[in-house]
Formats: sequence, structure tokens, C-alpha cells
Amino acid sequence: MKTEPEFDSLVPPQTFDRRSFLVTSLGAGFALATQPVMAQTAIKTDEVGLIAGEIKVPVKDGEMVAYRAMPGGLAKPPVVLVVSEIFGAHEYIRDTCRRLAKLGYCAIGPDLFARQGDPRQITSIPEILEKITGKTPDAQVLSDLDACVAWAAGKGADTSRLAVTGFCWGGRITWLYSAHNPAVKAGVAWYGKLVGASNEMTPKHPTELVGQLKAPVLGLYGGLDAGIPLETVEAMEKALQQGSAAAKASEIYVYDNAPHAFHADYRPSYRKEEAEDGWKRMLAWFRKNGV
Repeated sequence: MKTEPEFDSLVPPQTFDRRSFLVTSLGAGFALATQPVMAQTAIKTDEVGLIAGEIKVPVKDGEMVAYRAMPGGLAKPPVVLVVSEIFGAHEYIRDTCRRLAKLGYCAIGPDLFARQGDPRQITSIPEILEKITGKTPDAQVLSDLDACVAWAAGKGADTSRLAVTGFCWGGRITWLYSAHNPAVKAGVAWYGKLVGASNEMTPKHPTELVGQLKAPVLGLYGGLDAGIPLETVEAMEKALQQGSAAAKASEIYVYDNAPHAFHADYRPSYRKEEAEDGWKRMLAWFRKNGV
């Protein structure tokens, strides 16, 4: 997968230990840190008419486990990468993939923390941040997403119609991947952080990458999000207008009365009206940009 040199220079080269994959299977259910699950609002999408389940994606240092859902019998479906929250590719992400597959997409939810550990088995969010997400390099994540695209192309999906969407941690990655891969046609970032500390793991953040955006991104944010101050969202809106052509074509929509994780139907933060509206906006964004 070819990427642009001006972005590649922003992330340090990574070498991965072939023995370092700690997670080789996705397991079942929801992440322990999100218990108890809000069963009355959690959406359950069946596999009828789909090809769905666990896959192994070849990467530079071995095989990464991922979840894939796609419509059965449909030739060359467009591809959507689904990037998880800090909780990994648990049941919510897998269900999101099935929802997209029901609409005709090949949706792939990779386990991007597989080398660092299994956040699904940790009950403490601070522990997940310290031991797993805080030790997951952006460069590794972007390379793994490239590998997912290559896998999809090898299975007959149409990677010329490629989109990426992600939630929370994955929302930030959505912005980064839309700056990294020129093949991306559209990104939809659900409440992903826009600013942060720069270090070896996370050398650049979305507000710093507007000049490198290759695809227009729709940002969906909550006005009551305690972790993403509105001033950072407003700063991103201003930065986009000074960025690349794709940045200028990007949009941010703020749901004034929504908290963080308003799409997460299995958590108390879920807001049905805003989540359903955001989903419609995401699909319209994909269609508008040829995915």
C-alpha cells in the first residue's frame, strides 16, 4: 500500500517482534470494562445473508485477528474499515460491521491492540489506557489498517471505494488514516480526540495533519463531551479551512446535548436520536464521496 512520504516522515519506522502477538482470537461478548451492558438498548444484528466472522490478516510480523462482515453473493462490495474504541474489537464493533454489511459493505474491524494485550479482558479503563492504548504506536496502527485494505482487495472487495470510520480512540485514528492513505475516499470520525501530547507513540494529532488530509472527513461530536472540549472542536474547524482540499471539504457536526460515546448503544452514554442521525449522516457522507 503506497502512502505519501510527507506523512510517513511524521511517524518513526517500526519493527515488530513476530512472537509479540498476545491476542489471536476475538472471543465473544462485550468488553469487561463496559459492564453491565445496557441490554435494553444494545443493538443485535444477525448474520442472515452475510459472510461474517473472524479472519486473520497477514501483517509484516505475522497475522492479526480481525472481524469481517460482508454481504453474501455481492461482487466487489465497497470497503469500510471500522476502528474500535479503547475496548478493542468486541461485540459492539462486530455488530457495527454487520450493520454495514447489511447495507452492502465489506466491513472490517481489526484487533489493533493484538500485540499489546486484550483490553476486552481488563475491567479498569485507566489500566487499559496505561498498558495497552498508551503503548500502541500510531505507525503500527496505520500499517495494520493498510494490511486490512490489502486483505480486502485480495478477497475481491472494491478497495477503490474505501472508507474508514471509528469511535473514540478510533475516531482519532480515522482522522490519521484519512491523512495517511490516498486510497481513502471518505472518513467519519465519531468523537475522536483532536489534540494531545506528542510522543514516540503519537507524534502527530488531527489538528496538526489538516494539510495532509487525502480524503474529506465528517466529524461527529457531542456538545456535552467532557473529554473533548468544544474549543478543540472549534479549533479543528478553523484548521480544516487552512488545510488541504480534502480538509476544506471536511465537515464537523456537533450534537449539542450529547455526551461522549453517544453512538455506543450498549452503554449508558447512548443517545438514540443522535446516534441514529449520526448513522444517517455517515451513510450519506459515504455516498457523497463515492463509497
